[in-house]
Amino acid sequence: MAKAASSVTAARRAAAPDQLTAREAKAEHAALAAEIAEHDVRYHQQDAPVISDAEYDALRRRLEALEALHPSLAGKEEVSVSVGAKPSEKFAKVRHRVPMLSLANVFADEEVRDFVERVRRFLAWPADRTLAFTAEPKIDGLSCSLRYEGGRLAVAATRGDGEEGEDVTANVRTIAEIPHVLDGAPEVLEVRGEVYMTKADFAAMNARQEAEGKPAFANPRNAAAGSLRQIDPRVTAARPLRFFAYAWGEWSEPLAETQSGVVRRFAEFGLPTNPLTRVCDDVEAMLAHYRAIEAQRASLPYDIDGVVYKVDDLGLQRRLGFVSRSPRWATAHKFPAEKATTRLVGIDIQVGRTGALTPVARLEPVTVGGVVVTNATLHNEDEIARKDIRIGDTVQVQRAGDVIPQVLGHVPEKRPADAEPYQFPHECPVCGSHAVREIDPKTGKADVVRRCTGGLVCPAQAVERLRHFASRNAFDIEGLGDRQIEAFYADGLIRAPQDIFTLAARDAAQGSPLKRREGYGETSVRNLFAAIEARRSVPLNRFLFALGIRHVGETTAKVLARHFGSLEALRAAVAEAAPPDYGQLTHVEGIGAVVAESICDFFAEPHNTQVVDALLEQVTLEPMEAVASESPVAGKTVVFTGSLERMTREEAKAMAERLGAKVAGSVSRKTHIVVAGPGAGSKLDAARALGVEVMDEDAWLKLVGEEA
Repeated sequence: MAKAASSVTAARRAAAPDQLTAREAKAEHAALAAEIAEHDVRYHQQDAPVISDAEYDALRRRLEALEALHPSLAGKEEVSVSVGAKPSEKFAKVRHRVPMLSLANVFADEEVRDFVERVRRFLAWPADRTLAFTAEPKIDGLSCSLRYEGGRLAVAATRGDGEEGEDVTANVRTIAEIPHVLDGAPEVLEVRGEVYMTKADFAAMNARQEAEGKPAFANPRNAAAGSLRQIDPRVTAARPLRFFAYAWGEWSEPLAETQSGVVRRFAEFGLPTNPLTRVCDDVEAMLAHYRAIEAQRASLPYDIDGVVYKVDDLGLQRRLGFVSRSPRWATAHKFPAEKATTRLVGIDIQVGRTGALTPVARLEPVTVGGVVVTNATLHNEDEIARKDIRIGDTVQVQRAGDVIPQVLGHVPEKRPADAEPYQFPHECPVCGSHAVREIDPKTGKADVVRRCTGGLVCPAQAVERLRHFASRNAFDIEGLGDRQIEAFYADGLIRAPQDIFTLAARDAAQGSPLKRREGYGETSVRNLFAAIEARRSVPLNRFLFALGIRHVGETTAKVLARHFGSLEALRAAVAEAAPPDYGQLTHVEGIGAVVAESICDFFAEPHNTQVVDALLEQVTLEPMEAVASESPVAGKTVVFTGSLERMTREEAKAMAERLGAKVAGSVSRKTHIVVAGPGAGSKLDAARALGVEVMDEDAWLKLVGEEA
């Protein structure tokens, strides 16, 4: 059965998106969304990615291709759009006035050409008109934001999750290359760049580490990140950190009209900028500079993993705007990964928070790109079968994106005669529960991931679920971090979410032993209990997200909380739901059958409802917090019709969405505004018939504060 299911899944992935039936496309879309969400958790929350940037981008591109062919699939599944990793609890948090987003990646010359062509199409920019881009080395370090007020360094923060980062001001002040004062800077200037460590400094620091009997760092990037995130600034001061400035967030007045002009101003202020940055007038110049930097890569004093291209004109950058995860006006052209061969000595199975069983290759140590690799990802059951990887094989390994080790395949002529095909376990290696691949009842096709069914009875899942429950975007319990949860679980103090809220009473009944634990005292215990008490009232969306229901991320939790208003109403809808349409659940915009099925499955499990009921005895649920916005069109539905003269249709849609509006393709009673240009036809007639507000392009731009 497993082999048959594997072949079906592999066959579906092998087919072009336009060769799939609507039912097959829907099933694969759900499977892709789940797989992408799993990788987002590994990368952004666990700092333990298992696939390369290229493979991750391939998954997203296939998802987007399916949505382009089947528009009804768009928005039907929860796929995280978070950026970076959640801020550590050991630092104060800094909210970025302008989000620090990530860049999309490309890996081939043709993808660079496609990127430039997309920019031209969006702007309606003719092929014979010059469109300049900057090309700069992509530094392999830690992103950092420096906020100067009145010319003086006021706050420094890491990227964090893109919206909120860690306050590392005291540590950044110890970096000699970062000036504390900028002469001639605007009143407010938020400089962004990369903290890094040179190869020579890294080697010298590792030599000192080893001489002192301390563990060596794996690579300069990890060393820089670890050094910047020290609690004691004196430790950071002893580390040889450097900085390159290349971007900005909030500013009180512009520094220049171009990307390259702003970077030149940075240099005039005394900020370090990269001398290999160039302005290129066409794609061929961009690719030529990429190859020139790639040729210098080994001899550069610092690590780089690609070249970043950015539209040079800032006015065009503003017009292009952003998609959910990255700017339209920039992309990163990554270098190919380095490779090596070694022997596969074993395969370990790791169990994640959602019960996913992930195979990890145990390797004879091998150096890849200057880093000793002993473990590498095998992705999943299907990949092992497809590549026919066996214990004892000589395998080819690469550090994908120069970070994530992965097994590419085996060397056939070096296979031992007694090597047997690997049998993927059908039981959880941690708790012994059945491990199954979910089958879509409509298509009969299996999910790509095998999962433990043990839920909260599985120690591997229980700890991860508790971590998720207390995490920043869930219950956000200060002082109950990963290490504390792991220790409390191991000692039997917290085995289920409801145990968190009875911890203080149980501790008092036993004579307050918690304050005598290593690392604790009266003050820390009192602070922990206060933090727990402060979370006895929690918004419904956070509660739903904290439960860890498969496919229910932050966005879906907000959609459910906003629609149903109370847990009782949601549970009533679940009680009435049944396949194939799942009643009220799939009537909620953004909730598809796969998500609805997952919610129903969760509440159908007695042990899950027991946890929910036990929690409700301890906590009070509040309505979801309202989203504040100063935009005059936030929350409104807008329709554009006719010809637009000052921007393209795609640009107008992006602007409206950026301001919090929803753009619809047809006029209905739910429409708030119709923006009509020359040639407007039936949509304008429908708006007038329904009494919808109609305005021209100039009035729209004035309304949203974008008039020239």
